[in-house]
Amino acid sequence: MRYLGKLFVTVALGATLVACDQSAQDSASRDHDGRLPQQVFWGDLHLHSRFSFDSFSFGNRSLTPDDAFRFAKGEPVQAHNGDMAQLSRPLDFLMVSDHAEYLGVLASIQEKRDYIMALPLGQRWSKYLADGEVRSIVAEFMATIQGTAGLDGYPSPEIMNTMWRQSVEAAERHNAPGSFSAIIGYEWTSMIDGDNLHRVVVFRGGAEDTAELTPFSSLDSVDPEDLWASLEAYEASHKNEVLAIPHNGNLSNGLMFDDKRINGQPLDRAYAEMRMRWEPIYEMTQVKGDGETHPLVSPDDGFADFENWDETDIAMNKKPEALKKAMYEREYARPALRSGLKHEADIGVNPFKFGMIGSTDSHTAMATAESGNYYGKFADSEPGPDRLTNKMGGALWANRFLAASGYAAIWATENTREALF
Repeated sequence: MRYLGKLFVTVALGATLVACDQSAQDSASRDHDGRLPQQVFWGDLHLHSRFSFDSFSFGNRSLTPDDAFRFAKGEPVQAHNGDMAQLSRPLDFLMVSDHAEYLGVLASIQEKRDYIMALPLGQRWSKYLADGEVRSIVAEFMATIQGTAGLDGYPSPEIMNTMWRQSVEAAERHNAPGSFSAIIGYEWTSMIDGDNLHRVVVFRGGAEDTAELTPFSSLDSVDPEDLWASLEAYEASHKNEVLAIPHNGNLSNGLMFDDKRINGQPLDRAYAEMRMRWEPIYEMTQVKGDGETHPLVSPDDGFADFENWDETDIAMNKKPEALKKAMYEREYARPALRSGLKHEADIGVNPFKFGMIGSTDSHTAMATAESGNYYGKFADSEPGPDRLTNKMGGALWANRFLAASGYAAIWATENTREALF
């Protein structure tokens, strides 16, 4: 009931805003053919399979994008704990958003694919896997994405495209316009000094529009403005559309909705217009906590403490006690909406005007968000005797802090990629 109470505030606010200007809302909501949406579809736009480096490293050696789509469509899948897991109700859509950084590398090494085993990286990591030295692989990975090590030996764009194609092909196999939408996308995984700036990148079209690209990763740049520039270049050369969805500002140490850009410059009109062009949606809730608000910034809201993750950044660095409130003001959705109005008054455009969704961010390939049927974030988060006492991957946050949340609800005219987009 606490959760429903908090959501009611958000939904009621949304209804009030719609009522203020229904004609403008109707115009903005129409699809490419001018139709108004009449149905709500439920799904997950943020899920990882063994193609993601961390999913594989922390125990998912078997469940692929194909398994993820089959599970979302209502089929039973064997979980890592041996259970036959199944949703109580199938989803309408799913996007497998595997991390762009080292996409599919460990899965390809496990399968002894020639294109990766020919590389020194492939040979070295294959030996680490055989010797049970996963921590050595994780250390190399973290050093690379945090910029403390070079990219010597990183797979070429051609090899990364080979692995990306496998993701695209899986989505194509499961896309069934009218009944189930298998959406194509990936995750851009920027974490500057441990501060979370992750975005999920969502494409409107299918394989004909996406198969040739190599996903833009945080190894290309950790600045969201460079990600947006890559999306702009993509749209300019393809008959397709794309957007980015940020998430987990609560792990960003105030960077997600900061009052300055990554380059240190203040927010200006051009920045605000660019951000709103590419990021009209925010993933407000998921397994790593609810991101709507916090008691320190909403002291009169009795539900503001619901499933907060508020102690660390994405690299598990502790937040300085004296800076917490100031960080929360720039991390959570509700204060971000408020500061967006102030920015609009100052620079003429609101950089933080967004709709809100939930998604799971599960790394098990199983999109579960029901409290009574929840399979966690990583393999060791799945139901079992040690579930509430151990840590994710044996080293990360305690599994007991996970939140069984959430899904995305989309009003659309029909269940197709294009209509949902």
